[in-house]
Amino acid sequence: MILPKVRDPRFITLRRGGSLTDDDHHLLALWAADCAEHVLPLFAQARPDDGRPRRAIELARAWARGEVRMTESRTAAGHANAAARDLHGAARHAAYAAAQAAAVAHVAAHELGAAAYAIRAAQAAAALDARKEAGRAECRWQRAQLPAEIRELVLDDQRLRNDLCWFVFDC
Repeated sequence: MILPKVRDPRFITLRRGGSLTDDDHHLLALWAADCAEHVLPLFAQARPDDGRPRRAIELARAWARGEVRMTESRTAAGHANAAARDLHGAARHAAYAAAQAAAVAHVAAHELGAAAYAIRAAQAAAALDARKEAGRAECRWQRAQLPAEIRELVLDDQRLRNDLCWFVFDC
């Protein structure tokens, strides 16, 4: 489980009673898509002909640009999750990262799910004795991609939800 039981109002849009602006919501989706795309080759190695996770990432970005409705991105998240079901290891985590990225359009707090699953994918792809460092390197890469406008929000979210996200944000 990557979502808290009590929703953080900073990840609820203004029109729904929270404090998240549409611009920041879009930035969260784009960052989540970047995180997922960074590990997408790990899925593609296992399933080169399955475009569902890539499509989910594309629709997350399209939603952020205002080109598709939230429901289209959310549906793509379900398809990316389905692509992961019979897989294991890095490929499975990479597909889940793509699904989480596409789900950001529906619930902004999925941004951390995309990042966490991408870190888990990087860890799973590494040799056993290098997994911890591979996860830390992926976490540092993700943080370097964070737009200034949402940096503190995401870093605080990582601090608050690190235990829900397998402690992958200790980088």
